Amino acid sequence: MRLSKLFLPVMKETPADAQIVSHRLMLRSGMIRQSAAGIYNWLPLGLKVLRNVERIVREEQDRAGAQEILMPTVQQAELWKQSGRYDAYGPEMLRMMDRHEREMLFGPTHEEQVTDIFRNCVKSYKDLPKNLYQIQWKFRDEIRPRFGVMRGREFLMKDNYSFDLDEEAARRSYNRMFVAYLRTFARLGVRAIPMRADTGPIGGELSHEFIVLAPTGESAVFYDHDFNSLDIPADDTDYDGDLQPIVDNWTSRYAATEEMHEPTANGVPEGHKLITGRGIEVGHIFYFGTKYSEPMNAIVQGADGEKIPVHMGSYGIGVSRLVGAIIEASHDDNGIIWPENVAPWHVGLINLRSNDADCTAACDDLYEKLGRAGVDVLYDDTSERAGAKFAKMDLVGLPWQLMLGPRGLKAGIVELKNRATGEREELTPDAAFAKLAGGKG
Repeated sequence: MRLSKLFLPVMKETPADAQIVSHRLMLRSGMIRQSAAGIYNWLPLGLKVLRNVERIVREEQDRAGAQEILMPTVQQAELWKQSGRYDAYGPEMLRMMDRHEREMLFGPTHEEQVTDIFRNCVKSYKDLPKNLYQIQWKFRDEIRPRFGVMRGREFLMKDNYSFDLDEEAARRSYNRMFVAYLRTFARLGVRAIPMRADTGPIGGELSHEFIVLAPTGESAVFYDHDFNSLDIPADDTDYDGDLQPIVDNWTSRYAATEEMHEPTANGVPEGHKLITGRGIEVGHIFYFGTKYSEPMNAIVQGADGEKIPVHMGSYGIGVSRLVGAIIEASHDDNGIIWPENVAPWHVGLINLRSNDADCTAACDDLYEKLGRAGVDVLYDDTSERAGAKFAKMDLVGLPWQLMLGPRGLKAGIVELKNRATGEREELTPDAAFAKLAGGKG
């Protein structure tokens, strides 16, 4: 993409109403623009990052055996009345009437909707287990939406739901998602710690939040230092095997939020070295047994002909929220530092003298070669001064910056900068191409 063609409305000044780093940088870099309180337009730069996060989340769900569906954003209130949550959910639920005077709602979550799908389609224990997921926009009418996409009213979420014959099988499904979440967040370039959590309005008896550590996190967290050395499950993890040892290894470590215990020496189990920090919730998983299947009659026929209410779990990842969380965990005073897997482009190619014919020809050549090699490039071909170009590239936060100017070109060199470390090196154009293209050529 040529920067001269890109819709990128960057802001030089920090917006007064942006209270946290991610909100400020998402506005300044032209990723989003507010439409209404807690509701945002996603512009090209922001949408590319959002789609990259979504892609990784989808790949790991597929790998773990979940199957993708898409449910409506608007749901019938009758389903929620069957589960008993319609009146209990609270004012965060946006309720409405259609032209036929039927009560409807804009879904804040989809347990009832997916249970209705299951009960109408699955009748036998032989069809279990099942795990269905979607990536869908949701709406919760927060009293005070704030912090940009971190706590908005409309948000993109991955939510999935497991259906099993009994508690033992349901816990195996829970473990699959636990491990899938560890892998997902690691691929996104953040370290997420699973913490035992309250089940809240979702219900049930087993729940874990996944917390991304960030200095600007919204809540205090307390965790064992061993979390920093635990291995992430490998690419070839056998999801049909016994995952309990992996789950036990992570959950045996001590981790909690400030709401769950007194953060004093007396509250820390013996042998644990406590680290305090800040964290951002980006995922939440639940096992809630027959909480929804019993009142909504989601039953299957067992081997002996008996009617069995299925055991369920639900698993959420805040996809749009993750974009903000990644920025909170990875930035500096100059702007965003994107992990490579979620970066909107891999390389920022900077023409330092766009009115120089030789310099432009060399930049155009590298731009074409990198593109043919499968490298995603943002090419600053504008006539802005060099300092402004550097500042914009630092703000946008691409992993690499490749700079070409007349003086270096005469000497046969270009400059390559690593955005995360700030390290710079001078290379020949061919050597720079080889390093950036890697195995993609």
